[in-house]
Amino acid sequence: MNALPEMTELIIYAVVFVLLIGHCLFAGKMYRAVHEDSSLTLSEKNDWKLKALIFPAYFWGKYKKAKG
Repeated sequence: MNALPEMTELIIYAVVFVLLIGHCLFAGKMYRAVHEDSSLTLSEKNDWKLKALIFPAYFWGKYKKAKG
């Protein structure tokens, strides 16, 4: 029996787990920043919050650029 396939699978799961945790933490950071922004309307806040759940890193850059 070769242990290589099991190790490869374990490494893949570890990378996916780290990416998922990073995604959640970054989405939470953007969600909190948008929620605290008093210059946005409720509709704008909800729009940014939904975007934060999908691609937080991409939309964080767009949000920062929009805020100037």
